[in-house]
Amino acid sequence: MHIMEGFLPKAYALFWWVLYMPFLIMGMMKLKKGLGKGHDNKLLIGLVAAFTFCISALKIPSVVGSCSHPTGIGLGAILFGPLMMAFIAAIVLLLQALLLSHGGITTLGANGFSMGVVGPFAAFFAYKLAIKSGLSKRVAIFIAAFSSNFLTYVMTSVQLGTAFSGQEGVMISTLKYLSIFSLTQLPIAILEGFLTVIIFNLLWENKEQIHLVGMEELI
Repeated sequence: MHIMEGFLPKAYALFWWVLYMPFLIMGMMKLKKGLGKGHDNKLLIGLVAAFTFCISALKIPSVVGSCSHPTGIGLGAILFGPLMMAFIAAIVLLLQALLLSHGGITTLGANGFSMGVVGPFAAFFAYKLAIKSGLSKRVAIFIAAFSSNFLTYVMTSVQLGTAFSGQEGVMISTLKYLSIFSLTQLPIAILEGFLTVIIFNLLWENKEQIHLVGMEELI
């Protein structure tokens, strides 16, 4: 993730921007609605956004033109659904591009689609499926955070493999990118799963003291 500025060919960068835009607009509407639900929601949305920004700013150099890192997107997707995180991810990625030189503006569409669309939807549905299967809430959160992180990088591998397929073809190129990402991303995804459970536990156990009593309605 965090494909760097100017790395994608212009046509591919534009394609991912166009694909990401509907989710960005729906996410903005969802965020506006969420902010109107009172102090508890505002506080929790701010916390989720800050968690996403901080944890996804930790990067490890990986495939040329990109890097590996946690995403932090799973917690928000579980609490507020995937659409809101599509917009929050855009804010996070924009700030990181401008302030930290992580990613870029032209590649924000591609980065936003992988981290802000694929990641949140993966977390949301993984969580729902795990709960429906009878797993505990904390195990479900771990699975959701792991799935969100790893599938974000599966999508990034598809983006890079499609843009730079060469003579070997899109499938082989994508698998090569994914095999390299997997070396760093699998352990990072596991660690992010555990960290997300820890953060959730802290919020849940102290929800009354920090005035997040509305969490019961979100989970």
